[in-house]
Amino acid sequence: MFYELLVFPVASTSYLPYSLPTESEFRGDRVSYDYDLFVIGAGSGGVRVARMAAAQGVKVAVAEERYLGGTCVNVGCVPKKLFVYGSHFSEDFEAARGFGWNIGAASFNWAVLRDNKTKEIERLNDIYRDLLSNSGATLLEGRATIIGPHRVRVNGQYLSAERILIAVGGWPHIPSVVGAEHIISSNEVFALDTLPEKIAIVGGGYIAVEFAGIFNGLGVETHLIYRGSMFLRGFDDDVRNHLAQEMKKKGVFLHFDTQVTSIEKVQIEKARIEKVQQDHLRVALDDGSALDVGQIMYATGRKPKSEGLGLESTAVKVAAGGAVEVDEFFQTAEPSIYALGDVVGHMELTPVALAEGVALVKNLFGESPQMQKVDYTNIPTAVFSQPNVADVGYTEAQAREQFARLAIYETDFRHMKHTLGGSDERTFMKLIVDRDTDKVVGCHMVGSDAGEIIQGIAIAMKAGATKADFDSTLGIHPTAAEEFVTMREVSELVG
Repeated sequence: MFYELLVFPVASTSYLPYSLPTESEFRGDRVSYDYDLFVIGAGSGGVRVARMAAAQGVKVAVAEERYLGGTCVNVGCVPKKLFVYGSHFSEDFEAARGFGWNIGAASFNWAVLRDNKTKEIERLNDIYRDLLSNSGATLLEGRATIIGPHRVRVNGQYLSAERILIAVGGWPHIPSVVGAEHIISSNEVFALDTLPEKIAIVGGGYIAVEFAGIFNGLGVETHLIYRGSMFLRGFDDDVRNHLAQEMKKKGVFLHFDTQVTSIEKVQIEKARIEKVQQDHLRVALDDGSALDVGQIMYATGRKPKSEGLGLESTAVKVAAGGAVEVDEFFQTAEPSIYALGDVVGHMELTPVALAEGVALVKNLFGESPQMQKVDYTNIPTAVFSQPNVADVGYTEAQAREQFARLAIYETDFRHMKHTLGGSDERTFMKLIVDRDTDKVVGCHMVGSDAGEIIQGIAIAMKAGATKADFDSTLGIHPTAAEEFVTMREVSELVG
């Protein structure tokens, strides 16, 4: 396949240590590229684009410097969910007694969970490798650097491509603090040699909240430290408050409006009688107090991993936070270069990156004259906290800004499982309805399997379901999910 020869400005020649096209490569004023599409990053979005494009006969190469599957498969969604499952057994064992099961003393082996998780991730890495290979795409395992609008360097090899896609994802961000060398991030937490007796987790996003539940469930004394007044900013306030109360009941220590001022390694007595000295980390807080912990983890956000890609050799623009700037079709200021997924700073969710990848392939290589756009409305989200959180649509605060008249429905109850299991965990559900159209514009839940339940409701809301549709739907009894179709009493009217 041949394409128009682009003329590079003289200033760019310092980035191009490759030879000019040979005479055989020219066809009049046209020149061939090594690849039609070069993808940098083999995460969810990059792999989806590569596979779809290759299936259409596009000559594709994918470069990955770290691990196949990206953040989600290796240090994100997948291993984290496995850890959530593992940590919840402590509650399940306790609940089993109320159902007649006599279980002996339970013990937990961190190394078994960690190593079995690693084996599963390695299995998934191999699946991604096979998927790319079977699709016809070329996989290059190494760091790719952009050296011009159509040129990349990988493992010392210089390659050309008609189009380049940046899909390198994000990376944990740890703010500057005295003693930062003692901090681990969500990247390192999955491979700890030993499980600490006590941990401090700094942050208020979903990663911090999820790992607080994980470590607490595994028997670790867990302290969550957040500079704000309440975690999970951006979620519905009732959801945030309900989850905080449930986490406190489960034994997680919540330190809101608190910041870490310094971290230092100290020796403290593990047991006064034995006089055993053990290294610990002393975490000083801005209220003058301190925590002695075995581990400190920062989950203070992720930043797009755009640094060091060589974007200065192109017209690509990067925002202050590192996000690659793109238009609604994921094209950068450099016409031949595109970007999607976490690196562009949209919603940092695997399904979002996948949807963006599908839209991009259809627009670049599809036959439809209609350009595809990703609809970012009514995207369901879940926090695999304990208990789970899930939602779709507007929070109440957002809905108040968008709609003149609202009806708010809420319910708070004890799950049937807990009546015999003995837990005092309570489930919370909330529906927000636009009274002028009767459409359900927000749905929120805190409770067991919230993500599984809200996924189905997200389909209904995407289709424009009204409160009347919910009311006329028969529930599955007895389930927690049926509460969403039996809520009749309005908790509050707005407008």
